[in-house]
Amino acid sequence: MVSEVESSTQISSDSSTTGLKKPFKVPTPPVEGNGEVVAFIGPGVDFKGEIFYAGTIQIDGQLDGEVHTKGTLLIGETAVVNAQVSAGSVVSKGKLRGDIVATETVRLLGSAVMDGALKTPKLWIDLGVTFNGDISMKSGTNHPNSQSELK
Repeated sequence: MVSEVESSTQISSDSSTTGLKKPFKVPTPPVEGNGEVVAFIGPGVDFKGEIFYAGTIQIDGQLDGEVHTKGTLLIGETAVVNAQVSAGSVVSKGKLRGDIVATETVRLLGSAVMDGALKTPKLWIDLGVTFNGDISMKSGTNHPNSQSELK
């Protein structure tokens, strides 16, 4: 199955075509998420190292290393990710071993498997997800029943 995601692509061969939108074909079903996919690591691809990016990236292959973004990390069903993740949002249907620090939200969907620590202000875990690790959810505001207000 091939799905199309609209992506702004600068074409520099002819000035009259610069700035046209060209569909970016993702060869697997897109994972839920916000924004356009700006990069894709497909099934069968084994990437080792650090990724720094802005926007949304979808991983359906294997990644070992680190991921740093203020954008969204999408982890597909066929993905195997062994990484330390620092992101705005993470949406996962695949396997993730490592720690996640997300400034906005983390969504672990049906087939997701996660082993590691998770720190996020908003968390969504579907029925059927396997999670082994620690969860920390702090929004930055005091809860009405926090220790500082109890006497």
